Amino acid sequence: MAAVAIGAAGRSAPGGPTPGGGAAASGLAAASAAAAPAAGCTDRAALGIEVQGTTLCASIDDPAHSIRTELLRDWIDRSGRIVAAYYARFPAPLVVLRIRVEPGTGVRGGRTTNDSGLMIQVSVGADSTAGDLAADWVLVHEMVHLALPEIGRRHNWLAEGLAVYVEGIARAQFGNRDVADAWAEYRRSMPLGLPRAGEGGMDESPSWGRTYWGGALFCLQVDVAIREQTHNQAGLQTALRAILKETGGYRAERGIDDVLRIGDAATGTRVLQELYQANRAAPVTPDLTQLWQRLGVPEDPKSQPFDDHAPLAAIRIAITRQP
Repeated sequence: MAAVAIGAAGRSAPGGPTPGGGAAASGLAAASAAAAPAAGCTDRAALGIEVQGTTLCASIDDPAHSIRTELLRDWIDRSGRIVAAYYARFPAPLVVLRIRVEPGTGVRGGRTTNDSGLMIQVSVGADSTAGDLAADWVLVHEMVHLALPEIGRRHNWLAEGLAVYVEGIARAQFGNRDVADAWAEYRRSMPLGLPRAGEGGMDESPSWGRTYWGGALFCLQVDVAIREQTHNQAGLQTALRAILKETGGYRAERGIDDVLRIGDAATGTRVLQELYQANRAAPVTPDLTQLWQRLGVPEDPKSQPFDDHAPLAAIRIAITRQP
């Protein structure tokens, strides 16, 4: 998976087949979207899609008209509903999508910016099938970025880590990704986020592995710790919904301490603040083998059974269960 540069005012998804690679499409059918133009979509040539009161205004650059519009509509609609279900609302009232159709199949790297209004840019292969788009992770990843305020480049690891972690969980909750596939990717890839020799804390180590998978590992640790302390009554999802509700998401700028405080207040814990303080300036290497064992995640979740008698099995099950 190749790194993609992150601009000062934007957030990007890494290129390549993961995160979210290899996901099987579910049998859930996306609801039909309204025809363009939708309310708030000022470009009359754009495809306007309504998701729970939000307008997704899609401008499609496809001079050869090589891809069916209904495929793109279903893909955008489904991705929006996945994110809206996770956050109990879509994270923004109006988002412009710029979709570039290129040769090939599948969805390529995306980028989310807030320079002059919220915008997501993403490329799609002209020969993509409905199955290719149903298995896509990129657009969900980019839409997750809309739910966290701008917290500064120093904390890109939290923005990107959340997008990596939430993409897998949100799609699994929605039925768009197999639960075993999500845990298999986490088990396989989270070691990439562990500190290497010479690296410092999360705020001081902007390498690709620490930014994406180190951030995702932080999110998993937070999710598990909140659920342990609240007897599985709250989790990271509870905190993220509260952060979105109070801040308005990526449209706003907030300090990281303020954002974490809001999340902790929603769960009645101090997990976010304390784990951040422990990781921000010093390299921390959690025992991943022990964590997987406690959660009951086997070495190969796609071919081996989960251990539902493990100490934290109930937490693992709750994380991907639709709330």
